[in-house]
Amino acid sequence: MPALVASDLDRTLIYSAAALALTMPDARAPRLLCVEVHESKPLSYMTETAAQLLTDLGDAAVFVPTTTRTRKQYLRINLPGPAPTYAICANGGHILVDGVSDPDWHAQVTARLADQCAPLAEVQEHLLRAADPVWVRKHRVADDLFAYLVVERELLNEDWVKELAVWAENRGWTVSLQGRKIYAVPKPLTKSAAMREIARRTGADLTLAAGDSLLDADLLLAADQGWRPGHGELADTGWTAPAIRALPERGALAGERILRELLRTVRSPR
Repeated sequence: MPALVASDLDRTLIYSAAALALTMPDARAPRLLCVEVHESKPLSYMTETAAQLLTDLGDAAVFVPTTTRTRKQYLRINLPGPAPTYAICANGGHILVDGVSDPDWHAQVTARLADQCAPLAEVQEHLLRAADPVWVRKHRVADDLFAYLVVERELLNEDWVKELAVWAENRGWTVSLQGRKIYAVPKPLTKSAAMREIARRTGADLTLAAGDSLLDADLLLAADQGWRPGHGELADTGWTAPAIRALPERGALAGERILRELLRTVRSPR
């Protein structure tokens, strides 16, 4: 019976230059592998050690990249190791099978959203009206499933984010602040539901997960074991649970540690 590993990507396994947190002397910094290029510029990295660990993990388990990114944003990532058969995109709105969205799963998700929460158009209109142009840089809709703002964090009034969260809660939506992005996501749109579906299809007898943000909490709770790094929304709020390991490492070295923990657990006798 296979083990299934569902891991968030950004700021869990892969890191922008700003998120690497290379606090050691320059001469001792780890060698880096670029795993994403956008508009002809390098965008995301792993350490070379993490890249080898991910390759080994892909050989030992069903590795499922699990991201809030859209399909287009995910597909420009070039991860080391075996090409994953399954990937979860748009926070669970799409299950990709060999890079192609499963239409039956997507239809189930959109029906659930229509039945259980306020429509995307209402949330989008509120964001456009309520957000201050002083700190908003971009308004975006992701795969017609959820919305997010790209903001200047140093100008952002975080009380506004709290007020938005209350407004969204009453309409069946959740709000997450991650780096320079404020996400508004329907509550039924979850990574955990997609992970359970892939576990069902693969017959996995063990599910492991990793993530750093509020949008990863349901994924971590749904897995048999989970890990979070020492940075991100979950660490900032001190979030934990009985089967969750809170790691002290931050930045790219946290990615290495998470992959070591996942690989050790997969290889342990069950």
